[in-house]
Amino acid sequence: MGFFKEELTRVKAFAFDVDGVFSDGIMMTDPEGELIRSWNIKDGFAMQLAVRKGYPIAVITGGNSVAVLKRFNMLGVQDVYLKSSKKLNDFEHFCNKYKLDPESILYMGDDLPDYPVMQKVGFPTCPRDAVPEIKQLARYISDCKGGHGCVRDVIEQVLRAQGIWMGDDTFIL
Repeated sequence: MGFFKEELTRVKAFAFDVDGVFSDGIMMTDPEGELIRSWNIKDGFAMQLAVRKGYPIAVITGGNSVAVLKRFNMLGVQDVYLKSSKKLNDFEHFCNKYKLDPESILYMGDDLPDYPVMQKVGFPTCPRDAVPEIKQLARYISDCKGGHGCVRDVIEQVLRAQGIWMGDDTFIL
């Protein structure tokens, strides 16, 4: 394997876990029992930008929250897999839908349910506070914790490596 940043030029798609990646894992519930997460605004901006630039993006979570679905649909993400008991099955569906080679996908996960997918992708990544088993699989460990910009970190690195981070579409919300 070559230098990680040079290899980022081969990334064609992204896939992410939710809790512990987009959120810090600390959650409350509303009166109806719905989980309330906090989201990092910079992660959201990077997701929107990647969508605008044409990257297929999958969000694969074991959770089943309408709020999660709404959040990612609002950012332009079409492939949101909720109640994913076997993340690898949903990941394979995503790959087949877009005819993607798993070697061309960057995946970010933080805990053991992400392990099988991280074994399959070309670019397994994780937040700084991921569990040790996930850190061992990761080709890159973000300096950021889950919920604190780790998604922005990896998307920005890929877009910079591919020379498309700053463009006219970068300044559009």
